[in-house]
Amino acid sequence: MTANNAYLAVFTVTRNSPRMQAWMALPEGERHAKEREGVAAWKAWVQKHQASIAVMGGPLGKTKQVSERGVADISNAMSGFMVINADSPDAAAALFEKHPSFSIFPGDGVEIMPVLPIPAG
Repeated sequence: MTANNAYLAVFTVTRNSPRMQAWMALPEGERHAKEREGVAAWKAWVQKHQASIAVMGGPLGKTKQVSERGVADISNAMSGFMVINADSPDAAAALFEKHPSFSIFPGDGVEIMPVLPIPAG
């Protein structure tokens, strides 16, 4: 059971993937045109799924990791996030099929995970 049917959606991209390298190799004008296309598609996706979006989230910047060893700069594949509401994990995942983050932009995909209630203890 999730906390209020909430799911965390994490957008991922591998910075040195062949898709990203091809994206960065596009001529600047062509890349900007694809960016405009992607932003328009993203906005249309948000409008279509507005009722399911609990927290819009946004892009993620550079990562700091805090551990018992202290604070360190690290790299990971997370590029953005949002929180959505859905009736099941499959319904949550279905919202992101053919999402612009990977159908237009060079993202790897979207990882969907339930937000679980905090255990009573």
